[in-house]
Amino acid sequence: MTHSFVQHIPDAELEPEPLPQDQILSGSPEVSGKLLWESPDGRCLRGIWQITPGVVTDTEADELFVVISGRATIEVEDGPTLQVGPGDLAVLREGDRTTWTVHETLRKAYAITLHH
Repeated sequence: MTHSFVQHIPDAELEPEPLPQDQILSGSPEVSGKLLWESPDGRCLRGIWQITPGVVTDTEADELFVVISGRATIEVEDGPTLQVGPGDLAVLREGDRTTWTVHETLRKAYAITLHH
């Protein structure tokens, strides 16, 4: 996409993005998302992501996100425990190993920068 745009996040249609089984620690969380914009070099991504309740692990990218709806606890290995909910802005560092406990289906808008 090469032009400016607006996307209403709460009712955006998302596509399923199945999680690898080894990332699921508890429950049966389902992930979906929508990539809204990608830089020509593929290093900058902007989009919407959603996860239903459960517990999952992840290794993070360099990401800034804003929670639109839902709640989660994000435990960063050797770092802080973040409580996120509607209206919260969070920053995750590339390489952070995290455990997400999703209490209510969480939808976020994100901006990711890939450095490799």
